[in-house]
Amino acid sequence: MKNILLILFAFILIGNVNAQVKKMGSSHSQKALECSNCHSCDIPTKENPCLKDCPREVIATTKQKPEEGPDVIVINKLKGNEDLYKEVTFSHRLHAEMSEMSGGCITCHHYNPPGKIIGCDNCHNTSRKREDVNRPDLKGAYHRQCMDCHRQWSGNVECGACHQLKAKEPVKDKLQAGVKKSHPKVETPEKINYRTPKAEGKNVVFFHKEHIELFRLDCQSCHSNEGCVKCHDQRPASKKPKMSVDMKHKACSSCHDTKAKDNCVTCHNDKEAKGFNHLVSTGFNLGTYHSKLSCVRCHTTQGKFTGLNKNCNSCHGNWTKENFNHKVTGLVLDDIHLEFDCESCHTEKTYSNPDCTSCHDDYKYPTNLPGKKVKR
Repeated sequence: MKNILLILFAFILIGNVNAQVKKMGSSHSQKALECSNCHSCDIPTKENPCLKDCPREVIATTKQKPEEGPDVIVINKLKGNEDLYKEVTFSHRLHAEMSEMSGGCITCHHYNPPGKIIGCDNCHNTSRKREDVNRPDLKGAYHRQCMDCHRQWSGNVECGACHQLKAKEPVKDKLQAGVKKSHPKVETPEKINYRTPKAEGKNVVFFHKEHIELFRLDCQSCHSNEGCVKCHDQRPASKKPKMSVDMKHKACSSCHDTKAKDNCVTCHNDKEAKGFNHLVSTGFNLGTYHSKLSCVRCHTTQGKFTGLNKNCNSCHGNWTKENFNHKVTGLVLDDIHLEFDCESCHTEKTYSNPDCTSCHDDYKYPTNLPGKKVKR
């Protein structure tokens, strides 16, 4: 009995460990971590786990909406410049609304436990005197976060672009203007036409709205790590980096095979392509019953739309004359055909038009019906 209990306890323990590993993520479980990396005490318990604040792969702040955060944040914790500069008013909401294009909230809140938002000075010292030179002080952290984007956006990273000298009068329509405003709504285009030098076809039509509403792609699926410069690039054309073919195909490659040359004509055409048609593209007619369903009802894995079994029973299970009401098809079977199994007429599992030849030599659907048509 004792051995049985030990075996049972081992299974429970392994199950809990596997569940924790799955929750933390495979990359986390493969790291050479010690207890002290996450626990501040020598003997953590359930009642007192002594957990340290640590970065998470998915943090609570990334799920917040921009309007749930503050409109502005006053940055006034830097030491040493109190007599020279005034505090900086940071337009938090304006930046948060476009953060998905450059990595999300984690771009700034990169060290955050779930459930709360900690200040930058929780990790970055306000003083420049620090022992760990691998972690920048608060002044360095602020400037590195802001200057990287602003250097790309406007090229202006002079002190006066963000800081106002105390000796001067308030600058209107420069520093404070717009800090409480929201970013103008970005309208989703119906489609975007590209012209390429491809010999197979110089016209590429990207159905933008279709990919969002029909295929349920998130904006950051294509627009990741782009930043404000993607739309607000003030550099002359000669200084803008040239994109290689691989870079242009990068956003499409996650769903489409852009490496195979025989696939070029899928996107590159001489004429403007038409929108997605399920029957033409897949050979499966949605018909009356599936056309009203969202794609995710059948394509449950986001971004994957191929490889589904077209047989009805792959989703609906096995239909029989006992569990299927034929009236939903718009046809009520007569007494003779009501006794037959589904396979007697529908020889294929796609349950398309019935085949009468197994019983009748001169009968053909829909000229000869096995019952009476009714309204659905």
